[in-house]
Amino acid sequence: MATTIYLFRNDLRLNDLPGLAAACRAGDVLPVYILDDVNSAERALGGASRWWLHHSLQALNHALQASGGRLTLLRGDTQKCLENLLAADDSINAMHCSRGYSPWEVALETQLRDRCEASGVTFKRYPGTLLHEPEQIANQAGEPFKVFTPFWRHCCKREGPSLPVSLPTDTRWVAPVTASITLHDLELLPRNPDWAAHWAELWTPGTEGAEQSLARFFKERLSRYARGRDHPAGAATSRLSPHLRFGEISPRQLWHAAKSLLQQEPGQEEQINKFLAELGWREFSYHLLHHFPHIEHTPFKGQFEQFPWLGNQTLLHAWQRGLTGYPVVDAGMRELWHTGYMHNRIRMVTASFLTKHLLTHWRAGERWFWNTLVDADPASNTCSWQWVAGSGADAAPYFRIFNPVTQGEKFDAEGAYVRHWVPELAKLPDRYLHHPWDAPEALLAEAGITLGATYPLPIVDHSEAREAALTAYQAVRKT
Repeated sequence: MATTIYLFRNDLRLNDLPGLAAACRAGDVLPVYILDDVNSAERALGGASRWWLHHSLQALNHALQASGGRLTLLRGDTQKCLENLLAADDSINAMHCSRGYSPWEVALETQLRDRCEASGVTFKRYPGTLLHEPEQIANQAGEPFKVFTPFWRHCCKREGPSLPVSLPTDTRWVAPVTASITLHDLELLPRNPDWAAHWAELWTPGTEGAEQSLARFFKERLSRYARGRDHPAGAATSRLSPHLRFGEISPRQLWHAAKSLLQQEPGQEEQINKFLAELGWREFSYHLLHHFPHIEHTPFKGQFEQFPWLGNQTLLHAWQRGLTGYPVVDAGMRELWHTGYMHNRIRMVTASFLTKHLLTHWRAGERWFWNTLVDADPASNTCSWQWVAGSGADAAPYFRIFNPVTQGEKFDAEGAYVRHWVPELAKLPDRYLHHPWDAPEALLAEAGITLGATYPLPIVDHSEAREAALTAYQAVRKT
């Protein structure tokens, strides 16, 4: 019986996986995952994502075992691992995988195709990561979109994605001739110290966890999503992003689940459309990364190559540690470090502060988020940072500078978010919580706060930083 390797990548699920379903229909299937830090190079997963990957692979293997299979784990250069598999088992005649969109993944797929063809093995890649493949979406001139609103309007006018497909019930899994390494051999979990020891209480990686998150979102949070999603203390977001990042649930599943709910509850139209539009931003990011792969490293808008970034490492370090002296910024950075996650509104505020108040290159922030976010996504992370910095697509007005005080007062008016993550300010009244430097000395003493000791003074003055940023952006605009 002929055997097809199914190479799992960013699609760690069994259902609604077109490439896996096709492999199952063709004959025996050998399920494989390869941790490839060689080809991914600087896009090798960061620490938080590796923690998630460990538990996601564990969940995938449990699902495979429940259906009579077992996941083969390998580590190293994907092409060399493939060559070893082909050399050890002459029944392998095909290899399937889901398509990747990062530049390194595209290059790897070309190498795999060439290597398979040279060995008489069929190589096929399938959709499954996006609602629409990037080549399918173009403006009236046949060119890629560069602005989100017309992009998403165009997507919504298209025929919706087909219904999700289930894993065939008669799937025949086979074990590899070569030995699989163990999950612990991949060394994905942090040690000495185990900074993620408590994360199992916060997250449930895997398809089951994704389905639980979706059900909880629809039942408990959707009704206040459109407006509540901007308020970090309100728990109105879906928290599905890491599940999507690792493909534990497909965007097609989310799309049809939302559309089905809309039929049952038409009064939720505003909320559901907003949720689907957030899926649209993910699609748009991959659309840009596919058509403009240089944006991983360089500005989408070329004139920003000349932007006068300061690159002050002391300021960068204060930002990373959540010690900027601006409470809502510090709350976000501490949430990120302690949970591997940051609320979306606060991501914008913290990113704006780094790039515009501190004039620090967006790549420094992007790298920090890449290493500390459990949902670090190559397209969304890059495009979002460029958008905030003003150098990306659809980044108008590029000169927008979030005021961290007014952002805190508007979206954390009662201070629940700041008080949770910046407990040293917990006893300060709401009036001064987002700008403690304006509080009277007696009030600070009563709250147990000594600015510059128990909580830092602002590392930059907002007004001065704003003027410096506007001057820098004006200079770039003239180039």
